[in-house]
Amino acid sequence: MKTQKNVSVTLKLCESAIMIALATILSLLKLVDLPYGGSITFASMLPILLIAYRHGTGWGLLTASVHGVMQFILGTSVLSYVTGWQSIAAVILLDYFFAFALIGLAGVFKNMKSQKTALVLGALLTGALRYVCHVISGATVWAGLSIPTASALTYSFVYNATYMIPETIVLCLAAFYIGGVLNFSTPRLTPVKKENAPKLTWLSYIGGAALLASLVFDVASVFSKLQNAESGEFDITGIANVNWTGVIIATAAGAIVATVLSLIPRFASKKA
Repeated sequence: MKTQKNVSVTLKLCESAIMIALATILSLLKLVDLPYGGSITFASMLPILLIAYRHGTGWGLLTASVHGVMQFILGTSVLSYVTGWQSIAAVILLDYFFAFALIGLAGVFKNMKSQKTALVLGALLTGALRYVCHVISGATVWAGLSIPTASALTYSFVYNATYMIPETIVLCLAAFYIGGVLNFSTPRLTPVKKENAPKLTWLSYIGGAALLASLVFDVASVFSKLQNAESGEFDITGIANVNWTGVIIATAAGAIVATVLSLIPRFASKKA
C-alpha cells in the first residue's frame, strides 16, 4: 500500500509539473496583447484547471499556487511601476498569487456526473475569481497609476473585463471540447466513451478542434477591438473595426470542417 501511495504521489507530481509547464507556455503565446495591459491567451488556465479536476481541490490549489509563482517570475517587470512595500506585496498577491492560485478551486466540481459540465463550471468560477482579484488590485494599487483615481472601482471593473471576459470564454470553449474528448477521472487518460459512437471518432475530434479554433479566433478578433487604444476603457464603437469578413470566413470554415468530419464516420459505419 505504501508503494502504491508513493507511486500515486509521484504520478501527480509529474502530471502537475507537465501541466504547469504547458500553462506557462500557453500564457506566453498570446492571441491578443492589449495596449493597456491584460491579454487573451489560448486557454492558458486550462492545464491547471484539469489538474484540479483530476486530483481534487487540495492538490489543485497547490499546483495552481506554483503556477502563480511562475507567472510572477515572468512578470516581475511590472513591479517597476509601483512604489512602497505595501503596493508591491498587493500586486504580488492579487495580480499573481491569488489570481492564479484560485484556479485550484475548479476541483470543487470533481464529483459532478457530467465531466464537460464540471470543467465548464470550473472555468467560469476560476475566471470570475481571477477577475475579482484583478479588479481589487486595479481599484487600489493601480489607482492613480494606470487607472484614474476618480471612479477607480468602476474603471477597474470595466477595464479588467475587456480581457478577462474573452479569456474566460476561450477557457470555457476549450474546457467543453477537451471534456468531451478525454476522461480525466480515471488513473490513465482514456477517450470518452459514447453510446453508439462510430469507430472513426478521431475525425470528429479533429473537426471539433477546428470549430474550437475558429470560435477562439472570433472571440479574440471581436474583443481585441473593444478596448480604447488611447484610454484603455471599454469602447463598444470599436466593434465597427472588427474584421467581420475574417470572422465569418473563420466561423464558416470551422463549422464546415467539423460537420464533414463528423459525418464521415457515420457514412463509413453504414457502408460497413
